[in-house]
Amino acid sequence: MIYLDAAATTLQKPAGVEKAVLTAMRTMSSPGRGGHRAAMRAAEKLYECRERAARLFNVRDVERVAVTFNATHGLNIAIHSLVRPGDRVVISGYEHNSVLRPLNALGADIAVAGGPVFDRETTLRAFDRLIGRDTRCVVVNHVSNVFGFVLPVYEIAALCRERGVPLIVDASQSAGVMRLDAQALEAAFIAMPGHKGLYGPQGTGLLLASDAAKPLLYGGSGSDSKNPLMPGYLPDMLEAGTHNTPGIAGLCAGLAYVESRGTEAIAAHERALISALAAGLSSIHGVHVFAAPDREEQAGVLSFQLDTLSCEEVGERLDQAGFAVRAGLHCAPLAHRTVGTVQRGTVRASVSAFNTREEIAAFVKAVGLIARSA
Repeated sequence: MIYLDAAATTLQKPAGVEKAVLTAMRTMSSPGRGGHRAAMRAAEKLYECRERAARLFNVRDVERVAVTFNATHGLNIAIHSLVRPGDRVVISGYEHNSVLRPLNALGADIAVAGGPVFDRETTLRAFDRLIGRDTRCVVVNHVSNVFGFVLPVYEIAALCRERGVPLIVDASQSAGVMRLDAQALEAAFIAMPGHKGLYGPQGTGLLLASDAAKPLLYGGSGSDSKNPLMPGYLPDMLEAGTHNTPGIAGLCAGLAYVESRGTEAIAAHERALISALAAGLSSIHGVHVFAAPDREEQAGVLSFQLDTLSCEEVGERLDQAGFAVRAGLHCAPLAHRTVGTVQRGTVRASVSAFNTREEIAAFVKAVGLIARSA
C-alpha cells in the first residue's frame, strides 16, 4: 500500500517511535503517581517531551506545554477558556469541526473571515475587517486540512496583538511540517495533534497554553492533592487523570525525529511532492486540481475531483489499486462551503516525510487509469 493520508494520521513512523512506546510499556508507570523508579522514569520522559516541544516551537516556558489527547482536546480547552455564550468569535473560512462544534455548542456569535482558496491577501483583509472591539477571540488554522492552504497566521496574529484580541491557532497540519514560532505568534493557545506531523502515536497531542487557560476536566493531577479544585498553575491544571505514558514516550521520539531532520527540510520535501502531484494530476483530462500558483502557499495536502465519478468512488478505486487517500468532506464542511465543493467533496492526497517521488508518479498513473476508464 502507498499511504497518502498523512493529514489524518501519519502511518509511517520513525523506528524510534515504536521502540519508545514498547520501552515505556515495559519500564514506566505514571508520572506524579509515586516516588519509585517506574514513576520517576515516566515523569522524566514527560518532562523531556515538554522540553523538546518547547525547543521546537520556541515556547518561553516548558510549563506552558500541556499534554492532550489530540488537537480537538486542546482546541476545546482553548475555546472553553476564552469563549462564553453570545461572545463574538472570528474564524477563517477553513476551520475544522473541532473548532465549529465547540463554538456552536457554546452559542458563540461566529463571524467567518472567508476568502478564495490560496488567496492570502483577501483572507487577511477579511480578518482585518471583522476583528473589532466586540471580538472575544480569533480562531484560525495554520494550514487547511482539505486544501493545504497556508493561511497568513503571523499577519493575523499581528492584527490580534494590535487590537488586544486573544488568538487560538489550530496547528494540526503545520506542527512538525513548517515553522511554528510560539513567541512570534504570541497566541493565547496553539493546539496540535501528536499523530500527524509530529509522528507520535494516536491519542497524543500538545497545547501551548497561556495564563488564560482554564481546566476542561477535573480529577487527579498528582500534585496539590489537598486542593478541592484543580491546581492553579500550568500545566497541571490542564492534565487531569493518568497520562498516556507510552503515547508520550512515542511522541517524544517523534519530536526528536522532527528536530533532527528539521522542519524546513520536511516542508521542502513535502512541497516538492505536492508540486509534482499537482502537475501530474493537472495533465489528466477530466481531473480538477486545487493547487496553489505559488508553492509556498500550499503545504503537503492536495485535493482534486474527477468530472465523471464521485469522490467516494474514486477513493474506493484507489484503495483497490493500493493507495490510501481520503474522500468526502474531511470533517471540514466550512472549508468546502468556502471553496464551493460542499456538494461533492474532494479526494484528498496528503504526504509525509516518508513519501517518495516514485510513489507520487505511481499515484498519478493510477488516477489516469481511473479517469480513462470512467
